[in-house]
Amino acid sequence: MKIVILGCGQVGSTVAQNLAVIPNNDVTIIDVDENTLKNLSNKLDVQTILGNAASPVILASAGANDADLLLALTRSDETNLVACKIAATLFNVPGCVARIRRSEYLEYKTGLEDHPTSLSLFDITESINPEQLVTEQLVGLLKHTGSLQVLRFADDKVRMVVMRATKGGLLVGKPLSDIPAHLPVGVDCQICAVYRNNRLIIPSAQTVLIEGDEVFFLAATDRVSEVMRELRPDGQRTRRVMIAGGGNIGFRLSKQIENDFDIKIIELNPKRAEWLAENLNSTLVLQGSATDESLLENEYIDEIDVFCALTNDDENNIMSGMLAKNRGAKRVMSLINRSSYVDLLEGNTIDIVISPHLITIGSILTHVRQGDIVVVHPLRRGEAEAVEVVIHGDKHTSRLIGRAVEELVLPEGCYVGAVVRGNEVFMGHKNTILADGDHLIFFMSRRHAIHELEKLIQVKIGFFG
Repeated sequence: MKIVILGCGQVGSTVAQNLAVIPNNDVTIIDVDENTLKNLSNKLDVQTILGNAASPVILASAGANDADLLLALTRSDETNLVACKIAATLFNVPGCVARIRRSEYLEYKTGLEDHPTSLSLFDITESINPEQLVTEQLVGLLKHTGSLQVLRFADDKVRMVVMRATKGGLLVGKPLSDIPAHLPVGVDCQICAVYRNNRLIIPSAQTVLIEGDEVFFLAATDRVSEVMRELRPDGQRTRRVMIAGGGNIGFRLSKQIENDFDIKIIELNPKRAEWLAENLNSTLVLQGSATDESLLENEYIDEIDVFCALTNDDENNIMSGMLAKNRGAKRVMSLINRSSYVDLLEGNTIDIVISPHLITIGSILTHVRQGDIVVVHPLRRGEAEAVEVVIHGDKHTSRLIGRAVEELVLPEGCYVGAVVRGNEVFMGHKNTILADGDHLIFFMSRRHAIHELEKLIQVKIGFFG
């Protein structure tokens, strides 16, 4: 593919790194920062162009006239919108993906039949809204108490949950073969991977979980809670949530969950706090600083089940999260943009670090993957991936269809976790037979193994005859 990337900030650079290593990809990056472009060109086999990404002259010099895909990932919504419109109209670029932060572009209804939202006026094929993606991640974490990550597949028929095995869990200290004896009749799950002291363990029936293991499992969405009870003591569910920061993410999260939880939101800006109070229903809005110890204590921080630090400032999120934990909050989640902070913080005073960049990158890569790859989710800060694919053909035209999972010749580090067929969810056990149209959810311990998976799911030419 010939791909033009606009913007080489953290997201653009990481996406470029992922795409440049794929054989036959021709990647060009446009940015206004000469030093960043120089550093990137020294590391990657890419072409770099200095200039305004929304300029038709710059786009032409980047080869937009024969590009297959344009990824508009600059920090400016308006630059991304204009660049996509120019790329589609002047250069006939077939795919234009834009990162759009401001919700009004996505939500404003134009009343026009051909262009129902303002976003569609700019010929954007797909839009990526980081704030909405982060909000969805937060909602999943709040609704599954004790989870480290919650991922949705197959229109949310199945979920992958990452959690830490804790003392008192029914399965801790026992082999995985004991799972069926503990689960209710008809409930099934697949433990895809276990990380112990940051080392991957491929689980078998004889694998014994120990306290502190990071466990990745798949289950039908309506059965996730029952499986989670096997891995941790049945603690009190989340009821009280305190949110630091009433920006777009803080507001979106409050609006989405205020009917299910008791929520307090702290906002420093008096005008914004007043706006939040007018636009939220049952949420209690507090004007002040989330690093104010007296404010936290007066609002009974020691009774808070989850404290979410969601301001636009990494350092503020770190400090308020640590302070809340120190003052008795049971669980702390902090929004951290700087990737170098993520590994340092997660699992210490701060229980969960939410990285908007990693979440956004996963969504972007989903639109770039070839063939029938539906969803790509980064795991363990991008080291591994969870991938959903759709398989087509028959036993003669496909390397997968008509075969049991145990017969498949998969890339190293790639494992079938679950199979979704229509509205039915099957776990990827050894004797599961695959059929045309199945959605397969894979766990991949090696990120670059996805290129081998793309080849594996390709249908032989006879399928089209």
